[in-house]
Amino acid sequence: MNPLSDAEKVDIRRFCGYPAYGAAPTGMEAWRYFQVYGMLEFRMTNLSAFETAVARRYLGTLLSLEVAVPAAAANLDTDQAAMWTRNKAEIADRMRLLDEWRRRLCGFLGVPAGPALSGGSTPALIV
Repeated sequence: MNPLSDAEKVDIRRFCGYPAYGAAPTGMEAWRYFQVYGMLEFRMTNLSAFETAVARRYLGTLLSLEVAVPAAAANLDTDQAAMWTRNKAEIADRMRLLDEWRRRLCGFLGVPAGPALSGGSTPALIV
């Protein structure tokens, strides 16, 4: 089995809408204080070989979609040129597609969308 690399885990966290993991083992804001963050970490660490392959396919798709969003900005200065007219909603359309795939990754991993993807809701604290 070829486990997920640290870089792949960083991408999964951010695509799922969770904040940076951080390097410090303690701290009130650490992911370890939130049950859902711990579930995500557990899942990423314990995926089967086949599940890891699927997660990597999601990452490939998501990375491509993410790069396409800023690339669409190259056409923002042209509203109409000859017969070509830009899609004024292109960036919003690309963002919706990217977010849909991000939610699919969350669904595959069995975790709710994180605060950066779900509109800012914070998981409940475990005491």
